[in-house]
Amino acid sequence: MSQYLSMVPSQQMRLEQRLTPQLIQSMEILQLPLLALEARIQEEMAANPVLEESSPGDDIVDDVAPTEATATTQEEQADADSFDRLDEMSRDLEFDPGDLAYGSGRSYDGERDAKMDAMANTASRGENLKDSLLSQWHLLELSPAVAEAGEAIIDWMDEDGYLRRESEVQPLSGENGKDAPSEQRPLIIKRNSSDTDRLMEEIALSRTPLLDRRVLDEALDHVHSLEPIGVGARDLAECLLVQLHAQGDFDDFHETLVRDHLVELGRNQFPQVARKTGRTIEDIKDALKIIGRLQHHPGLLVGGADTPRISPDVMIEPDDDGDGYTVRLTRGNMPQLRISSQYKRMLKDKHQDKAARDFLRSRVDAAGALIDAIQYRRERMLELAKLVVERQREFFDYGPQFLKVLRMSDVAEEFGCDPSTISRTVDGKYVQSPRGIHPLRMFFTGGMTDESGESVSWDSIKAKMKQVIDAEDKSKPLSDDDIAAKLSEGGTPVARRTVAKYRSQLNIPPARQRREF
Repeated sequence: MSQYLSMVPSQQMRLEQRLTPQLIQSMEILQLPLLALEARIQEEMAANPVLEESSPGDDIVDDVAPTEATATTQEEQADADSFDRLDEMSRDLEFDPGDLAYGSGRSYDGERDAKMDAMANTASRGENLKDSLLSQWHLLELSPAVAEAGEAIIDWMDEDGYLRRESEVQPLSGENGKDAPSEQRPLIIKRNSSDTDRLMEEIALSRTPLLDRRVLDEALDHVHSLEPIGVGARDLAECLLVQLHAQGDFDDFHETLVRDHLVELGRNQFPQVARKTGRTIEDIKDALKIIGRLQHHPGLLVGGADTPRISPDVMIEPDDDGDGYTVRLTRGNMPQLRISSQYKRMLKDKHQDKAARDFLRSRVDAAGALIDAIQYRRERMLELAKLVVERQREFFDYGPQFLKVLRMSDVAEEFGCDPSTISRTVDGKYVQSPRGIHPLRMFFTGGMTDESGESVSWDSIKAKMKQVIDAEDKSKPLSDDDIAAKLSEGGTPVARRTVAKYRSQLNIPPARQRREF
């Protein structure tokens, strides 16, 4: 059988959906939290000369300058206004806005250096724990052997300030593949002598030539004198003992509790500890007031992870008559944008060079698209925030135990969009209300139906469960079965295993550990 290859021109009609740069930018702007949006706007203003901040006397609608007359074509303007197609297109084309580089500036070819932008917007690195300890260590008058051994010990520390074997320093895997915070890692309460020997042997073997064990032990004593006190410990007991010995009100009974009974104290087994030590429960409670002030993670006092700054996007406040709530969007440090009238006049000047006019037209178009995207973000967020206040009115009136079921899929159906659009709108956004600052995503939750037929969210059940636990008799705390029975009596039937799961999520210990003597 023969085959013939030929090139024949043909015409074919095909309907396609394409993401224009304006639509891609709108996706990015919609998902940015307020602080990131402020940074993005400053970045765009620095890169695009036609963007400028409007003065207070300018006529601005809804805190964002409307798109002024630009040289965009009618087709481009229609694309920029078709925001309702964002979610459908992103789903069909498997578009993930997270794949786009933040602040990539695609509209400004050849004018920006991405590496320089990243360096300019990166905060300077503060002094970390090892740098701090080494600077103190070099001030001590020590023999060369001890000095080298101390540097090896400091180099072996993790960010908590502990000495751990290599198999123990791997961070735990958190949600979405992220590392769990170091303060949530399980601490080794107390090592046995063989574990301690193996750890010190690993440190000794980490240097060439090998470190002498006696020199290493001497260096460790000096490391324990460094600030913050408690670093260089091999377990929690040693960490607390180092801090106790550094205090002026040191008591032998405190050392006994930490050295011999730390596990029992963690299990709230006060009567057993009292019998073994010959002291009263009141003596133990008094000692724990001092022990409880000691640091479990001393290394985090230096160079710990920065607490992310939260800037709410939405403000919810009681209205003047006290019968409802007003909803407004916060501006933060975000400037009001407009397109420079000077550059618009230059664009209309027929005597200008064609290349210069083409350049100005591209910049004016980009500026108009950015302003449109910011305006769309504000409108969508305000619309969504008003719906949250309407549906979760009882939460704002009475508290978390009245949080209702609100699913993104239902809201998306009501707005006529895809749930991914709602998810992008709430992602990373925060709401400030008389009840405090909460993630906007918190108000979207599943739930169950109670005995009265009302929908009850999972977060509401957690709040009710915590309320039951807070009101219990601490000398006879409620078991998980008792808590489930209390909730059922209140019209919220839940299983004991559900109570145990939610209690664990709220970091509430079991009944035997909640008992107060």
